[in-house]
Amino acid sequence: MQPLVRRAVALALAASPLALACGVSACGNEEVPYTPQPAYSGKKANLPPVPTLPQKQIKSGDAYTVWGVTHHLRSRVHSADVAGKELSITGYIVKTNLPDAPACAVHKTGKADKDDCRAPVPTFWIADDKGDEKNAIKVMGWASNFANVYDAIEKYGASKDVKEPVTDEVWSVALPNPLPAVGAKVTVTGTYGMTFTKATNGVETDPIHGILTFGKVAYLEPPTTPATLPGMKK
Repeated sequence: MQPLVRRAVALALAASPLALACGVSACGNEEVPYTPQPAYSGKKANLPPVPTLPQKQIKSGDAYTVWGVTHHLRSRVHSADVAGKELSITGYIVKTNLPDAPACAVHKTGKADKDDCRAPVPTFWIADDKGDEKNAIKVMGWASNFANVYDAIEKYGASKDVKEPVTDEVWSVALPNPLPAVGAKVTVTGTYGMTFTKATNGVETDPIHGILTFGKVAYLEPPTTPATLPGMKK
């Protein structure tokens, strides 16, 4: 009988911590009764009003807005819908780099720039709102140099009825008529993405707003002042 006694004592000792724990924590089915609390009647918190988020459009008709296409470019979900795709974007021309053309690059075609002449690619920017240069997309590829722009200013300004546009022989593109100028509202069609690779002096990149490589343009509102280059008569 002695082994049975030892087993009983061992079981009793093993069970004693559990019994002690239940005694301390009041194990059982008893529930703490719910005591309703009165509603808070103190001073109300001074919180700001809920902001009203602007309802911006992704597209305007068949064309993207500047906000819409840049939003999609940065989106993991929608980036593939616009990056590297041919599409149209509608906006106002808010800036061009024609006024900043260096004097060494302002001349007719057929004359080479000096070796030390550092001229950027002719560019204009479009945005949803007039004057908004901060949220604007670069449009490049409509002229490879300012000499082509020079010829276009002379030809387009000489006659309102120009049947044959000035063609950029380097990029095989017709320069728009009228030339891009601040204030015009346009729908530009081309290839949109983060880079512009047609320039011979390096790759241009913009991962935030993207760059539109020019294909064609439709004027919804013409510019009030025609484009010009430094030193040329308007």
